[in-house]
Amino acid sequence: MQAVSHSDDNIPYDCGMQTGRPPKTDRCPFGRRLHAARESKGLSQRQVAEALGMAQQTYAAWERRPVAIKPEDLIKLADLLEIEVTELLGRGKSKPKRNAPTGKARKVFEAVSELPRYQQQRILGVVEDMMAARTS
Repeated sequence: MQAVSHSDDNIPYDCGMQTGRPPKTDRCPFGRRLHAARESKGLSQRQVAEALGMAQQTYAAWERRPVAIKPEDLIKLADLLEIEVTELLGRGKSKPKRNAPTGKARKVFEAVSELPRYQQQRILGVVEDMMAARTS
């Protein structure tokens, strides 16, 4: 007897699940802002840690608990995440959210925008067909 898979192709694989391991404790306010900024850029903790020249575990501590961060590291971090230091510190006003893709989807669409127009049109055609099939 052969096993049969019953899956709904309209449901995304991740079902909106959070990335990474669930936290054992709540993040501190700075950690919540840092985590949100990193996720919105579509970066992993490992990618951020490598860009800053540190271990992933060290960076993870920044997101999990109150830590002392050197001012120069804070500036590098804000530059990497393309936000103001004051936003990370909870003093700045965050930019209004646009209704645009974030994370990996944003990176892919940015790469597509650099392709020649005829290739962009072909990709858009495929995406539009997939969206039309999903709503049908």
